Amino acid sequence: MKLNRAFALRVKEILKAKKMTQYKLAQETNIYHSTMSDILNCKYETPNFTNMSLIIRALGVTMSEFFDSRLFNFETLEIKEK
Repeated sequence: MKLNRAFALRVKEILKAKKMTQYKLAQETNIYHSTMSDILNCKYETPNFTNMSLIIRALGVTMSEFFDSRLFNFETLEIKEK
């Protein structure tokens, strides 16, 4: 699985658990709704670290909690190398 897809799926898992909408998340982060949609629909190869951090903070979890998921198995995660 690609990193952008793992990130999007994890965000969606947490949104569902917290009964929070994508629109509310966009408001909390001050990220344009269209940009948030693009991130969660994997339109970007990888979201930038600033946006990732804003999203994780707005979800009310720590970085450790966010990345502590089966989605981020770094042995099988596809990470684009330069």
